[in-house]
Amino acid sequence: MHIEPGIVHGAKMALSFVTAAGAATVGAKLAWDAVKESGVASLAARTVATTALVFCFFQVLPHYPVGVSEVHFILGSTLFLLFGAAPAAFGLALGLLAQGVFFAPFDLPQYFINITTLLVPLYAMRELAKRIIAPGTAYVDLKYSQALALSTAYQGGVVAWVAFWAFYGQGFGAANVSSVLAFGGAYMLVVLVEPLADLAVLAVAKSLRGLTGNGLFEPRLHNAG
Repeated sequence: MHIEPGIVHGAKMALSFVTAAGAATVGAKLAWDAVKESGVASLAARTVATTALVFCFFQVLPHYPVGVSEVHFILGSTLFLLFGAAPAAFGLALGLLAQGVFFAPFDLPQYFINITTLLVPLYAMRELAKRIIAPGTAYVDLKYSQALALSTAYQGGVVAWVAFWAFYGQGFGAANVSSVLAFGGAYMLVVLVEPLADLAVLAVAKSLRGLTGNGLFEPRLHNAG
């Protein structure tokens, strides 16, 4: 999901400042809600955890350049289910920033583009979760179909935003369309793998119900909403 340098450039970069600001505003509202629910210390602890995990996802797990971007195992739905929307959003933003600062400074000019690509699908997935997960269901009791729906929504959103930035920056020439299609096709592997990762992590969490009480995890992980 790291859009390649030069895909969007010049005055067109201004749009990414606007979209990233919108994403940051939503993140701030979610953070305020999280503080009211669990306190500042809990939000801070979960943000540290998600930031470290995201950094590892981006820097340590396999990632491959394909077409206009790179294929990563972002595990956005896993972060959401374990830690909640606000910590996941902060972790994605800070983990991506840390990777850029320490290992990939050439990605920093595209930071606001990539932040939009990561966060807007997260917020959309959160809204979907409200609709497909019954209020009386803890996250550890999700079915594969629900995990698949969340993962597909998130990864599909990432692909859609990458495609948007590519077409916005480079137009609809044959070469650019081919690169976007190659990237989208490669991301199907992530869509297949991530629900399995979600269920595996949730299965472990289900046997460790004492984790919820320490504030490090999303309260809904073990408790019905």
